[in-house]
Amino acid sequence: MAYLTNEKLTIVGAAGMIGSNMVQTALMLKLTPNICLYDVFSAEGVAEEMRQSGFDDANIVSTTDPKEAFTDAKYIISSGGAPRKEGMTREDLLAGNSKAAKELGQNIKKYCPDAKFCVVIFNPADITGLVTLVHSGLKPNQVATLAALDSTRLKGALAKHFGVSQAVVKNAYTYGGHGEKMAVFASPTTVDGVKLLDVIAGKAKVNGKGLTEEEWAQMQKDVTQGGAKIIELRRRSSFQSPAYLAVKMIEGAMGGEEFNYPAGAYADTARYNHVMMALPTRITSDGVYTKPVMGTAAEIEALDASYKHLQGMRDQVIALGELPAVEDWSKVNPNL
Repeated sequence: MAYLTNEKLTIVGAAGMIGSNMVQTALMLKLTPNICLYDVFSAEGVAEEMRQSGFDDANIVSTTDPKEAFTDAKYIISSGGAPRKEGMTREDLLAGNSKAAKELGQNIKKYCPDAKFCVVIFNPADITGLVTLVHSGLKPNQVATLAALDSTRLKGALAKHFGVSQAVVKNAYTYGGHGEKMAVFASPTTVDGVKLLDVIAGKAKVNGKGLTEEEWAQMQKDVTQGGAKIIELRRRSSFQSPAYLAVKMIEGAMGGEEFNYPAGAYADTARYNHVMMALPTRITSDGVYTKPVMGTAAEIEALDASYKHLQGMRDQVIALGELPAVEDWSKVNPNL
């Protein structure tokens, strides 16, 4: 099996658990043989493990030098921020990780301004992605954040509840912020061909089982707190699921299998603008593109509330000095 491309993929934060899993996943999926592992802490141990795994035709380089890491990079995935710890929210990471995102964007602008696509996955991802976009000089369709993890958590929760395969759960999506203010939709979803709204309304069952409004409300809450649950269960933040999904996003951008889970994308509509948020999207070799949000009045109201929360976080980052005022973004990035 040939590689999808020979172009350089740089993985930022490669010494960490998410980063090292991304390296292995990218090589197993045969995305590119040209991978650079960048971390302020040496990622040479990860590089050695990959060589010892028998990826014989891959050129695996590790470095602590941003110039070496980013020069000629066409694709970038960054998990290069501090991880969540037990008891923390994603928002608790705002100040430090916004600074890391600014540095990421500046490295892209300085060393690989012709990069094709960047995926940002360190929390709070909506904000770190936005900061990266503004400072990178890239186009809005060239930067996306990891939001699919919330939708896969919803899909998994529904499959467990009804005792069915995740394969028969369709269009289980969450939108808005990647945090506890996200909007968990039911209206697009079907389970084994049955509309989820009909099940919640008591009009139908799946596999002989219903889902009450109270159970649905609890499931929505559980999905928004899915990351905290992983920390509780594993005593560490998620690493396998974000690594796999982030690499699948890059695969789509490289021209491989199209990525159709919601991604965090730059919102530029009359209703939602000047933020990164999870939206209906598709990622292909043309980049990330948004589709209209369809939902019930209550779902749109929840999405509006999530958007307002994101605006507040964005304004905090502006106050911290890691982002310029919104009206000055185009001075830093002419594509905005």
